[in-house]
Amino acid sequence: MSTTDVASYGSWKSPVTSELIVSETIKLGQIFLDGEDVYWTEIRPAEGGRSVIVRWTPEGNTEDLTPQPFNVRTRVHEYGGGAFVVSDGVIYFSNFTDQRLYQHRPALEPQALTHHTARRYADSIVDKARNRLICVREDHSHPGPEPTNTIVALPLQGGEEEQLLLSGSDFYASPRISPDGSFMTWLAWNHPNMPWDGTELWLGELKPDGSVANHHMIAGGTDESICQPEWSPDGNLYFISDRTDWWNFYRWRDGGSESLCEMTAEFGRPQWLFGMSTYDFESANLIVCSYTSKGTWNLATLDSHTGELEEIRTPYTEVWNVRASSGQAVFCAGSPTEPASVVRLDLLTRNLRVLRRASTLEIDSTYVSCPKPIEFPTESGQTAHAFFYAPQNPSYEAPSAEVPPLLVKSHSGPTAATSTTLNWEIQYWTSRGFAVLDVNYGGSSGYGRDYRQRLDGQWGIVDVDDCQNGARYLVEEGMVDRNRVAIRGSSAGGYTTLCALTFRDIFKAGASYYGISDLEALVRDTHKFEARYLDRLIGPYPERQDLYRERSPIHFTHRLSCPLIIFQGLEDEVVPPNQAELMVEALQNKGLAVAYLAFENEQHGFRRADAIRRALDAEAYFYSRIFGFELSDQVEAVRIDNL
Repeated sequence: MSTTDVASYGSWKSPVTSELIVSETIKLGQIFLDGEDVYWTEIRPAEGGRSVIVRWTPEGNTEDLTPQPFNVRTRVHEYGGGAFVVSDGVIYFSNFTDQRLYQHRPALEPQALTHHTARRYADSIVDKARNRLICVREDHSHPGPEPTNTIVALPLQGGEEEQLLLSGSDFYASPRISPDGSFMTWLAWNHPNMPWDGTELWLGELKPDGSVANHHMIAGGTDESICQPEWSPDGNLYFISDRTDWWNFYRWRDGGSESLCEMTAEFGRPQWLFGMSTYDFESANLIVCSYTSKGTWNLATLDSHTGELEEIRTPYTEVWNVRASSGQAVFCAGSPTEPASVVRLDLLTRNLRVLRRASTLEIDSTYVSCPKPIEFPTESGQTAHAFFYAPQNPSYEAPSAEVPPLLVKSHSGPTAATSTTLNWEIQYWTSRGFAVLDVNYGGSSGYGRDYRQRLDGQWGIVDVDDCQNGARYLVEEGMVDRNRVAIRGSSAGGYTTLCALTFRDIFKAGASYYGISDLEALVRDTHKFEARYLDRLIGPYPERQDLYRERSPIHFTHRLSCPLIIFQGLEDEVVPPNQAELMVEALQNKGLAVAYLAFENEQHGFRRADAIRRALDAEAYFYSRIFGFELSDQVEAVRIDNL
């Protein structure tokens, strides 16, 4: 006798509720090792998106260290990262509210080291020999079209005195001091490049007075992306470069660089955030690293002498923020059935220990839809990549003649990639009867430089083609309902969504989260880090103003022919709210069904529990009205104009 109910796709009752997602889920960030202790950050929607430093000790104790109301987050490059560093148990961190640097001795109140709220700091390291912090500084205190980025040093005891070490480039990252304290390396790059396009690796001498002398560029340039320079314990300099199309390992020695482990795989990630780490040194001879091949990440050790790579078998398909010390590695990891977690690996026994899970949701695994990697044909005889999630709910089956609605998910970035780590928001949809296609369109990372560069000059075309062709592939295979195909995305993914709904006709509805509708407004209003990003993705502005207008959905609302729901943070400085408001007004005037939800106290990327919960339920409500199915949950209704 069947124990399942028959109900239409989309209307299935699910234990994966928006309330559970926000109340039981956090976001894990930067990891740092200090002696035997492990530190990491947690972004907590239930605390208004506050970021807190947590410490784990070998005795198994875990404790919050960041007192209210402090929020460990920097706004350098707006996206931040690298917001804290620890030395001998003392924490140095950036506080989000005032962007000042603080020294924090646990059990004592944090003490301000800086006092200028128009200066922001990131990627700090402790220079013990000179009793100071070295960090990237972004200075908004002076008049001019954009802030100034430099590398500076400041005393650990605080005060106004800051020593300027390096200036002249548009951007800096990754200052790192050699073990003997005599050299420093760093990354620099200039407009219009982003760090995944081309960066310069520099090396200089640290003088007794703390200044940097005799510095010179040793690798990189405008067409080579270098990331994560690090010194080994025995004083050799390592880095990741994509000079052979793939982000691979190199070592600088005897005045030249040498390849350490050449593979058709990526050992690096696009540097959207400071402090990203794909590898670290267990010892001078052994590197613990992560790498990705065809969308799946692996953990391995790399012998620094022989270049021999040995895979470490784990249950994880995504690995990031790798840190190591003698006998251990600590990293963030996840899989299709395991949420993002902080994991400690004993390198001798290979035993894994989960120190923290991002989600404490305990839901029967039979409700979890696991991703299937697919490669599908797209334009110009090429193929693109995606992960397909089928509807999954053991309590229901659909009527025999019915196929599921499809949500095509376009990731943000656009230079980024989707993740196979258990994502409860995806499971929110699949457990209700939706199929989800998570697309790694041309331009995504993880498939080599050539694949990333498919988007050069083609943003709004290649990404849209790949999302459309992924949906068409599933329709033609009979796996989804051609009349109930929607697309959703945030930020750059929101732009892809708006372009797909404006310039293509396969999609029947869409959801844009703080998406870009006007490229000219974006290039005029956005922050320094991305101010010239579109030079490569679209073309130089204003010289190619024609392209910016041709690919801005706001100018072609007459071509829209399907419903849309838009979500926007009112404090967003990356994509200002006026872009969303102009799009909504155009849709209202055109008579198309449109809903708009704006959230106070939210920026670019929702962090607050109430906003995340409301947006998810509102999107489900919207699809239920557009695609004609009954929601199993009682959710707050959404005003839909022109329905």
